[in-house]
Amino acid sequence: MDLGGNLEVDVNGEEIFIVDKKILSAYSGRLRKLFNKSMVVATTNLKVIFQDLPGGAVAFELMARFCYNNGRIPITPPNVGLLHCVAHFMEMDECKSHPHNLIEQTQKFLDTAALWTWMDILAALKQTQDVFPAVDSSGTLQKFLDSLVSRIISANDASPPTSSPDSSGFRFSCDTRSTESTKNYSRAWWFEDLATLNSDMIEKTVKTMVARKLDHAIISRFLIYYLKSRTPNAGSDEKKKIIGTVVELLFLLDRSSVSSKGLFGILRVTSSVDISKSSRCRLESMIGSQLDQAKLDNLLIPAPAGANFLYDVNLVLRFLKSFLGSSGRTSSSRLKRAGSLMDMYISEVAPDPCLKPSKFIALVTALPDSARDSYDGIYQAVDMYLEVHAGLSEEEKMKICCGLNYEKLSSEACNHLAQNLKFPSRTAIQALISQQSKLKSLLQDTDGLKPFGDAPCSCDDKSGKGKKEMDGEQIVLYARKLDISTENEKLKAHLQGMQWRVMELEKVCRKMQTQMTKIMKAKLASSSNARSLPKLCS
Repeated sequence: MDLGGNLEVDVNGEEIFIVDKKILSAYSGRLRKLFNKSMVVATTNLKVIFQDLPGGAVAFELMARFCYNNGRIPITPPNVGLLHCVAHFMEMDECKSHPHNLIEQTQKFLDTAALWTWMDILAALKQTQDVFPAVDSSGTLQKFLDSLVSRIISANDASPPTSSPDSSGFRFSCDTRSTESTKNYSRAWWFEDLATLNSDMIEKTVKTMVARKLDHAIISRFLIYYLKSRTPNAGSDEKKKIIGTVVELLFLLDRSSVSSKGLFGILRVTSSVDISKSSRCRLESMIGSQLDQAKLDNLLIPAPAGANFLYDVNLVLRFLKSFLGSSGRTSSSRLKRAGSLMDMYISEVAPDPCLKPSKFIALVTALPDSARDSYDGIYQAVDMYLEVHAGLSEEEKMKICCGLNYEKLSSEACNHLAQNLKFPSRTAIQALISQQSKLKSLLQDTDGLKPFGDAPCSCDDKSGKGKKEMDGEQIVLYARKLDISTENEKLKAHLQGMQWRVMELEKVCRKMQTQMTKIMKAKLASSSNARSLPKLCS
């Protein structure tokens, strides 16, 4: 651009300006110092190259027009950031002939930022995001952000029906997407406006929100919205930066404010982007800490490219590790929800013919025993796994079955196991011994009710309980001496008969307990009525 003069200025390789050296140096301390050092003749044509002028050609042109107009230029919210940065770069605070230099003028305008409208603040942020480092270091950006966040907080506290752009200075979206109150933290009126900013500006904005104690739940919702709205049309590098920024910012928030659904949504986006190891670890850590809130479909993530197994089991194991690592104060209910979820997941991945025994065992044994009230689901998954992996050795099968807690298997599951040829014979013995132990405990509990009255179906110690104990001991001894390879069929028949007896005895004992309870209630009621009868008058 030729403004007429004897100085050629190359601005960041973007554009070359021909300007008057005398006019610009009258306002720019940087140029005056440069010319004083060069000792050039006044008529000589000079060339200056700037490689890092903030705002580039646009900012330099604004600055030049200020100089050519005797130190005057309309200052507005969209251009004040650029003018302020270029004024600092060109050292425009040493002008002796003009008392009001550009730095002073822009600073006075910036001091009024608290009075700007919402759209003015947004325009200022959009214009300065291209000169982010310079505007950030000058403190100008923070003025914009403080004003922006103050509007959001004030609008959050205001009642939407009584707010309007004229009365409050805020712009509320009036379309159907913003019908819910901002108090409910649905998509707030400012989400769409801020989603137009780049990731550097979003990072500074959100950190200002956190510092000003804006509710973390609404910040979390905005970040998820920002990622979903910006990544579809972004290039690979930009998408990687957006995801990394969002993950790092979510990691700053309270865990309870970040939804499990939103985190899994981010995880799906990352499948096509190679984000940093730090960001990936933090994302997995956040998901793992809320594993009990996940759904089965969330966990059925395809295995990485090149893997021969169906689902990414290693990722789920990392989730489990994070869940247990963050569950020092986890309630029993959360632990059991995680256990129920994992039972469904293990059943889903068990039919995978490429799933290694070591990975299957790791899934089964990852959670503590207290996470499950019943192991029937695990038994069914193991049964399915052994059916698909029929070629496993007895030793491998036994290792897999070590994940079962036989004491938490139902009678039906134990009965099925005793007849299941896919399982090692030793597991059937363990299941039977566990059922015998449960039977003894049940009989002891029932025996403890005898002092309250005679039951119609009471057990005689000599012929009943003692016999059951003897049977249990005989079974244990028989199991120890048994040659499984030659007596397998006899064992199966014997176990089946014993299992039937266990189930029948459980029914009898439950009936006895019910009858004992009725007798106790009747006796207590009779005693109470007797004490309440009035004495006869003598």
